[in-house]
Amino acid sequence: MERGERRSNKAAVHEDKWWWTAGGAAIMARMLELVLSLSILMSMVFSSTAQSCKSYAFSSNKIFRACNDLPVLNSYLHWNYDSSSNKLQIAYRHTGITSSMWVAWAINPTSTGMAGSQALIAYRRTDGTMRAYTSPISSYQTSLQEGKLSFDVSDLSATSAKNEIIIFATIGLSNSSTNVNQVWQDGPLSGNTPQIHTTSGSNVKSMGTLNLLSGESSSTGGMTKLGREIKILSYLIKFQIHGVLNAVSWGILMPIGALIARYLKVFKSADPAWFYVHVSCQSMAYIVGVAGWGTGLKLGSESPSIQYDAHRTIGIILFCLGTLQVFALLLRPKTDHKYRFYWNIYHHLVGYSVITLSIINIFKGFAILNPAEKWKNAYIGVIAALAFNAVWLEGYTWYIVVKRKRSENDGKMPRGMNGSNGTNGYGARQHQGV
Repeated sequence: MERGERRSNKAAVHEDKWWWTAGGAAIMARMLELVLSLSILMSMVFSSTAQSCKSYAFSSNKIFRACNDLPVLNSYLHWNYDSSSNKLQIAYRHTGITSSMWVAWAINPTSTGMAGSQALIAYRRTDGTMRAYTSPISSYQTSLQEGKLSFDVSDLSATSAKNEIIIFATIGLSNSSTNVNQVWQDGPLSGNTPQIHTTSGSNVKSMGTLNLLSGESSSTGGMTKLGREIKILSYLIKFQIHGVLNAVSWGILMPIGALIARYLKVFKSADPAWFYVHVSCQSMAYIVGVAGWGTGLKLGSESPSIQYDAHRTIGIILFCLGTLQVFALLLRPKTDHKYRFYWNIYHHLVGYSVITLSIINIFKGFAILNPAEKWKNAYIGVIAALAFNAVWLEGYTWYIVVKRKRSENDGKMPRGMNGSNGTNGYGARQHQGV
């Protein structure tokens, strides 16, 4: 019995091991089949949902002979190019877009980057209607303001459906070259106002060249993600440094120095300290201002296709006038010199001209740099505070001057007037026979 039971137990164990082995193999085979089936199904799903510009059919029955799958930002460009008339008919498609985003496609006639590009912008308004317009891009911190492009654009329109925006337009190219520098982009909306796009990831690689005849394209935005981001960041930092230096020097220190010279010298206790404080303040403003002016020249040399004529012209005038003021200080006549009166007129005229032009140019710089509204408001607050102090100091110092003159006039009156003898000094001398 024991041997039989042992044999039966061994057989049962052996059979049990065989069952688990065979069963496990069968289960593994079934699981592998399931995984393969799911993989095939998923690949079919992705392949069916993956878009290609060649298989796209426009609902408006428009036909484009050429198209290109752009490498980033879920974008596609369709076009017809007529070399005889140099006309380019395009349809730019941007998928995966929410109702709170704008899209843009642009041609840059002068370089491969964003600055200087001539853009077509489109987005859905809050009331559901579409807006399509043109915008010349003059800086990296553009607000996408509407404006005329450097080439003709006609038949501009946009549609939106199923998280996709399409821009249609006909462009009259300004030269006969079949290679164009293209830039495409997307960004957020605040109400109906486009905001600055992301400066990282795919948004800094969305640019390249396109051959309109062959359809071949190459990406210039991939000079490497890091390299492109560093270049843009470097440009923005220089722009901000230029703005800060000029706002602090020409726009704040110069007016403070003028207030010191005009109002502190009224107080006798501040003489001659006011003069040295005034010279120190204006010298510091000039040195910092020259640094800001030099940064502006550097920015201009790095972006020759972008010109801010009024801002640049005023900046040059400010530098020349500021330099004249510095040298005029070395030629300052003494107080009792016959030419001192004319020098004072020159010095005041040039000084107030510099302050006025500085404030004007700083606001032009705000329009170019387009910083957060709080920075512009902060500068307005500083200027308002300086103006308020100038107004009340003007009144207070005039009060002091008038009071001082009255006191001096009273001190100059003859001491014999209304004397103890009841006669003035002249009468007393006559009475004495003088």
